Amino acid sequence: MRKLLLFFFLGSSFAIQAQNRIRDWGLQPGILPTGKWNAITDVKGVKIGHVTLSKDSVQTGVTAILPHSGNLFQQKVPAAIYIGNGFGKLAGYSQVKELGNIETPIILTNTLSVAAGLEGLIRHTFSYPENKNVASVNGVVGETNDGQINDIRGLHVKPEHVLAAIQKADTGKVAEGNVGAGTGTIGFGYKAGIGTSSRKLPEALGGYTVGVIVQTNFGGVLMVDGLPVGEHLKQHVFSNVLNDSGDGSCMIVIATDAPVDARNLERMAKRAMLGLARTGGIATNGSGDYVIAFSTYEGNRIQHNIEQPTAANTLLSNEVISPLFLATVEATEEAILNSLTAAKPVKDRRGRTVPVLDAAIIKKLMKK
Repeated sequence: MRKLLLFFFLGSSFAIQAQNRIRDWGLQPGILPTGKWNAITDVKGVKIGHVTLSKDSVQTGVTAILPHSGNLFQQKVPAAIYIGNGFGKLAGYSQVKELGNIETPIILTNTLSVAAGLEGLIRHTFSYPENKNVASVNGVVGETNDGQINDIRGLHVKPEHVLAAIQKADTGKVAEGNVGAGTGTIGFGYKAGIGTSSRKLPEALGGYTVGVIVQTNFGGVLMVDGLPVGEHLKQHVFSNVLNDSGDGSCMIVIATDAPVDARNLERMAKRAMLGLARTGGIATNGSGDYVIAFSTYEGNRIQHNIEQPTAANTLLSNEVISPLFLATVEATEEAILNSLTAAKPVKDRRGRTVPVLDAAIIKKLMKK
């Protein structure tokens, strides 16, 4: 296990330095400006941590998303979850739907490691002295199935990896591609993985930031900023060339500093599926497409131990929410594209190379 973790520590810095992003290829999806890092960490306080397990047939990992650095159980954040297509194993959905908040970091991993994710979150919550009497924790763990590349039945992800991802979580640049929960995933027949992006609204539209991080493992007819790549190459869902059903999953996590509650967070989450569609995704029968959205606005945090029976929250009116919808669509689209452009080729469990998206093909289409 130490060797696997050592590989992660050596590989993480390289991934950030060497990875390509869709903007490096001359494309700029959308009309809104990005944040400083063009990442979910542009939302103040949000941290991302990866643990990557990459050795021989073990190609998997954990990605942790922290809405803030404090004790999330004691200071919960408003949240919502939208199910685009429910062929998946997302843990924690019902309580988020019922109460409209999240009380743990969000963990992304592979399908058969959801239990490890939950145990890691429980142990993390119990680690706070002020949680000494906690007897129930609603951990949120999402997944995609990386079994085509990874030895998924080996159950290599352990609770210790989850704790390590949480402990390593940081602000700033975010590693993308073959890292964390995206180590063994495939999108549109290409190596995919983790991707992120953000949008910063102009002050006239509120000045709020929306950030998105994705774990991509799905198919369709690939579109890259409007370029019909899958159609041009005749490599797409149900094509004889690709022989791909399009099944898989896509986990999408949205963060915003806007003062919105669970109701409007769910409305934002629905728009993320529009961003997925802009990349050519069709949410096939066998695809688990889930969107988790939360707000970091400090004034609306939910205290576990209430002092007053009522709470006064600051909330955006419905009439001014649309710019956040556009920001969500654009950031989701670009995050998915970044998950493809940042990926490195790997071999699947049958020894076949899973290729990466070719920049030359994209630039040729741009010239046309």
